[in-house]
Amino acid sequence: MTDAVCPCRATDAEKRDYADCCKPYLEEGKAPPTAEALMRSRYTAFVRGDIDYLENTLAPDTRHDFDRKAITHWAKQSQWLGLEILATEEGRESDDSGYVEFVASFMNEGQRYDHRERSLFNKIDGRWYFQEEANRKNEPIVKGKQPGRNDPCPCGSGKKYKKCCGAAA
Repeated sequence: MTDAVCPCRATDAEKRDYADCCKPYLEEGKAPPTAEALMRSRYTAFVRGDIDYLENTLAPDTRHDFDRKAITHWAKQSQWLGLEILATEEGRESDDSGYVEFVASFMNEGQRYDHRERSLFNKIDGRWYFQEEANRKNEPIVKGKQPGRNDPCPCGSGKKYKKCCGAAA
């Protein structure tokens, strides 16, 4: 994938190679310098199924409710179509916090979804982390079709979802 266009810029007018965009963050351990760079690298991590990166870039005080199974399922079952950054507020190299509003488009079970979110990012010890969704009230978040409790588990185990990936931890 090193010669390919970076997934976070596949729909941007300013396309960049993965090697010159998100690779240093996902594969070389470099810290994204801005909230937007972290947002872009997290999108690319979804596309690549890099669940460890997604967890490691969460603010430490929010990791307790990270649902690895659900995130893995969503990332792997989706065909990621592109990322559009709608707005940024602060989040520059010199800032300690910032917001990024974006739309991540994907296909799941033959249907297109546009996940729109406004996210808060905080810098802790010189490194940016995703803190939380900071959406406006009543603005829907679309994550694609979720399995029902009695549906077969999408992981392929043969069990009902409620007895497998949907079981309370």
